[in-house]
Amino acid sequence: MTTTHTPAADAPPVTPEQEKIMVRKMSLSSIIGNTLLSGFKLFAGIFGHSGAMISDAVHSFSDVLTTGIAVLGTRLSKKAPDKEHPYGHERMESVASLLLALLLGVTGILIGKSGIEKIIAGNDAAAVPGTIALIAAIVSIAVKEAMYWYTRHYAKKLHSAVFMADAWHHCSDAFSSVGSLIGIAGAMLGFPILDAVASVVICLFIVKVAFDILRDALRGMTDTSCGETYDRQLADFISANKDVLSVDVLHSRMFGNRVYVDLEIRMDGDRSLRETHEIVERIHDDVERQFSSVKHIMIHVNPACHSGQTDEAAHG
Repeated sequence: MTTTHTPAADAPPVTPEQEKIMVRKMSLSSIIGNTLLSGFKLFAGIFGHSGAMISDAVHSFSDVLTTGIAVLGTRLSKKAPDKEHPYGHERMESVASLLLALLLGVTGILIGKSGIEKIIAGNDAAAVPGTIALIAAIVSIAVKEAMYWYTRHYAKKLHSAVFMADAWHHCSDAFSSVGSLIGIAGAMLGFPILDAVASVVICLFIVKVAFDILRDALRGMTDTSCGETYDRQLADFISANKDVLSVDVLHSRMFGNRVYVDLEIRMDGDRSLRETHEIVERIHDDVERQFSSVKHIMIHVNPACHSGQTDEAAHG
């Protein structure tokens, strides 16, 4: 599994008002859902004598904290540019994703550590869980899977790395509940050691997801390219303009969850500066309209002369 999310060229733009509604819906559903779910799992863990379910309840409650980080990161990333941050605050969302990744990684390691300790201790100290703990595990799997797909759907619409990270946290919680289900069922069948083994396996899944989120967060903070496919789609779109003779250079870079583009195109050098400027402005607007993830494109014009030699004129 991977959380890599490259902006789509044909994704419909989302208005600021639609974005606010989506973020509010995701945040409320996540916070309310996780609070109720963690409360139910804690109750089931205590009265069902299941340490695995109590740990699972704590894991679910951590989602409430990560959703708060996601909301904070998204709001900061949409803050208007100022004197100290003239290019905007998009990287704040990558910082929030980084925090989510670290929290996921620590959670996975702690689950794995607990599982290893139980394996070393053996079956003697293990208690047999009650039926309510088994029911809680099944309910948790269903709810967390639903929350994963729900959050993932809106994260794609918003091109939001931080909410995509939050979706994967829901998924990791579902994996945790699968481990709880196996452990609880195994203990009820007379094999309590399965709870500890499942915890170690879950640890590997969670750490893998944390690594993927961390990688995407770093991509957004280190001006990583959007990839050959994205760049080729963008170059083809620009080349289709009848006034563009060729695309000489195209560099895309991720800036948080948005894209900046540096472009060099070749045009007729005999055109007037005013005419060339108007054409380039249209190209600029068309790109930002068609590729909704592009926040800004800087265009440099190389004039093609009849002699085959070139001069250079820049346009920003």
